[in-house]
Amino acid sequence: MPEELRVSLDRNFLEDIYGKPTNYFCNPDIRASVNSDFHIKPEIRILGIDDSALLSEKVMIVGAVLRGGDWIDGVLSSEITKDGLDATDIICSMIKNSKHYGQIRAIILDGVTYGGFNVVDIQKLYRETGIPVIVVMRSCPDFEKIKSALKYFPDGGERWEIIKRAGKIEKIPSKKNSIYIQRAGIGLETVKKIIQLTSTRSSVPEPLRVAHLIATGIVLGESRGKA
Repeated sequence: MPEELRVSLDRNFLEDIYGKPTNYFCNPDIRASVNSDFHIKPEIRILGIDDSALLSEKVMIVGAVLRGGDWIDGVLSSEITKDGLDATDIICSMIKNSKHYGQIRAIILDGVTYGGFNVVDIQKLYRETGIPVIVVMRSCPDFEKIKSALKYFPDGGERWEIIKRAGKIEKIPSKKNSIYIQRAGIGLETVKKIIQLTSTRSSVPEPLRVAHLIATGIVLGESRGKA
């Protein structure tokens, strides 16, 4: 195995899944092979990622690492290109270069499009980081409108294929209202548990809500809107 693929042993990750200590070497390939439900601890570390307002060609993205839905452990940030195709790679790099990488158990995204129509490939994000991905949406997307908008992009077909790779949309209960999700590398029952655990202030998981507040607050001078 190439040295660059090796990461430090993370016993907690596999213990969360198998419920007991393990001596298995935790590398991206092993982590990416997990595609099932697993035990959720109350202080499981979740990374929520949201973008800021589209004021320039470079759009700030912010990641908030929370323990469950209560304590902030850290904040990550980077920039993606407005209407570009670099969101997936930049988010991967932001996560893998973070000191929190070995502790994050799930990534929560606010939809699959960031910075306009910069589409995140959640299957690739899962493969590259080995961390399960959950896409959260307040309402079900209007795919006909999305397809119509993509006609204005010369690579609209490629973007549409990435959107389709996110998989089927599932409706699940949250704190107040139901939300819609897509997922990669994680079972539906585990997603429900994570949503219930982290949605402490609204129907949106707290890591995502906090990321939105930080991103908009930095760029606009004051937090606005909802995740």
